[in-house]
Amino acid sequence: MRGIRIVLPRTAWLALIVAVALAVFAAGSLVVDRWRAPSPSAAGWLAELERIPRVAARLPHRSDYLRSAFGAAWADATDAAGGNNACDTRNDILRRDLGEMVTTTGPKCAATVTAGRLRSPYTGRVLVFRRSRATAVQIDHIVPLSYAWDMGAHGWSSTVRLRFANDPANLVAVDERSNQDKKDLEPARWMPPARGFHCQYAKQFVAVLVAYPMLLDEPSARTLRRALRGCG
Repeated sequence: MRGIRIVLPRTAWLALIVAVALAVFAAGSLVVDRWRAPSPSAAGWLAELERIPRVAARLPHRSDYLRSAFGAAWADATDAAGGNNACDTRNDILRRDLGEMVTTTGPKCAATVTAGRLRSPYTGRVLVFRRSRATAVQIDHIVPLSYAWDMGAHGWSSTVRLRFANDPANLVAVDERSNQDKKDLEPARWMPPARGFHCQYAKQFVAVLVAYPMLLDEPSARTLRRALRGCG
C-alpha cells in the first residue's frame, strides 16, 4: 500500500513550522518577572541568545495587527512587574529613568511626573521634560509591539500581551526623534545611534525574547551577537 503524500502550499508549510516552533518554545518559556539574567560576561548573554528559536527572515507583517490587541496603552491593571500600583506604566517608567523630577497628584497616578531631565540612551542627548511638551520624551518598547505580533504575539493570550506591553524590562524612556526613527524595526534594520548603548540594548532585547514565546529573525540574531561580543 502506497503512503499518502500531503502537499501544502509554501505559505501553509511556513505557518505550520512557525506554530510548532512557538508551541515548543512556549512550553519552556518564562515570564520576565521570573527570568534571571545570566552572568555579566558576554559569553553568558551569547548563550541566552542561542536559546531563542530562529527564522531566516522577519515574517511578513500581519494585516490583523492592532495596538489595542495589547490592551489599553500604559495600563496599570497588569501582572507585569510594578503593575497595580495605582500609577500608569508611562509614569512608572518616567520616574525610573528621569532625574531631577517634579511630581504631582494626577488622575492616573498619585506621583505623576510633571518635569525632569533625561539623557536619552539612544542618542546621548540631554532633554528637559515638561508636561506641556510631554512628547519630547517617549517610552519605547525595545522589542516593538508590531514586531512581536508578527513573530508570535498574535497567538498569545490577552493577559500575556498586556503584560508584555507594560513590562519594565521591555521599556525605556528615550528622545522623540529616536523613537519615531525606530518605528517597529528589528535590530537588523535599526540599532541606537549611540553605539555605547548597543550592549545594553542587545541584552534587553535578548532578555525579552527569552522570556516570551517569540521567534527571532536570523539577520537580527547576527546584529545582536555582534553587539553582545562588544560588551565590556
